Parts: sequence; structure tokens; C-alpha cells
Amino acid sequence: MSIKRHIPNAITCANLLCGVVGIVLSFQTQDITLGAWCIVLAAVFDFFDGLVARLLFVTSAIGKDLDSLADVVSFGVAPSILVYQGLSQLTGGSPWAYGIFILPAFAALRLAKFNNDTRQATSFLGLPVPSNALFWIGCAFAIPSISFTIGSQLTLVTYLVLAVILSALMVSDFPMFSFKLKKAPLKALWRQIVLVVIAIVAVVFEGWFGCTLTIIAYIFLSLLPAREA
Repeated sequence: MSIKRHIPNAITCANLLCGVVGIVLSFQTQDITLGAWCIVLAAVFDFFDGLVARLLFVTSAIGKDLDSLADVVSFGVAPSILVYQGLSQLTGGSPWAYGIFILPAFAALRLAKFNNDTRQATSFLGLPVPSNALFWIGCAFAIPSISFTIGSQLTLVTYLVLAVILSALMVSDFPMFSFKLKKAPLKALWRQIVLVVIAIVAVVFEGWFGCTLTIIAYIFLSLLPAREA
């Protein structure tokens, strides 16, 4: 039995492991930084598992389903817990903070739709779940500064409204461009190039909140038409 067919699934399991460790670290420490880094590392594994599967010609239905299960944990549950920890501490354990957990529910729905939608082979319909995770990582780190500006209760309301908006965007038919590697001239990939530049600048100057700004830019760039190859 060829071992290469198991390599992509092993990478996917590494994604899942990072998500689980990130969840545990988020509960065990007051500092969410380690949990955030686990999610980022999970995103790296998520990028490479599909790439390796295509390069080795070992794509499978099991691998696709395993990838979705891992993504629900790493990019649905884990970032929601980062935000929940911040909101719960901010509001003294308000039960309304549990509202942020609509995110993993809609992440699971988005992934189930993706697995059964043949229209999303080269691009996306709706916000990808890893992008949702990056958005909320930045938001988790921004809770103290936002609450200092607008107060704890208004911060909670703002985050819950954003959770509803991002949840709806994940399961929508809003077209968004993909970063899947493909042969195309640079002019056809201008949105990807612009987004990479924005991401670098945003993270350098804004730190973790740069992740949130990058995903906002991703959404707006997706509104712009792609140039013909």
C-alpha cells in the first residue's frame, strides 16, 4: 500500500491537532496569543493538505470530509473561543457572550455546502471558513481597545452583530476569489497580489488586528471584477 496516499490526511490531522491545542491553550492561559498562533499554523496545514493531495494525485472523498471536520474545529470553534474568552472577561461572564458560537455552527453549514457544490472548484461562493477565522483572531485582540472606546456592553453588541453578518456571509452565494495555485498571467491574479501586499502592510503596522483588516480588504476586492487572462 502506497504511503503517499496518507500524506495529505496526515497534514489535515495536523491542522485538527493545532485547532484542538489552540482551544486548550485559550482556556488555560489568560493570554490568547498562543491560541491564535495555533490557528495560524492550522491555516498553513490547511493550505498544504489540498496542494499536496493534488500534486500526488491522491485526492479522495475521505480526505475532503476529513478536511472539513478539521476546519470546523480549527477555524470555527477555536477562533470563537478566543473571542468568547475576551467578551466573557469584559462583561463579567454575560450569557450573551455565548452568542458568538453561532460562528462554528455556520462554519459547519458552509463546509457542508462547499463539499456538495460543484460551482466552487476554482473560486468560492461565500466567505471561506479559514478567512472567517483570521477575521476573528484580529477581533479577539481588539476587544480591550474597542471596549475602552465604546464601552463593554456596546462592544458585546457590536461583536454579536458582526457574528451574524459573518455567519450569513459564509453561507451566502457571494463570489470570492481563491488562492488556489493555477497557471495564469499576473494581470489575471491582480486581486490576489494586491491582497498579499495589503496583508503584509496591515500586519506590520496593526499586528494581529491586521488579520481582520486583511479579510475586510478580501471582501471588498472580491466585489471588483477579475481581469481576463
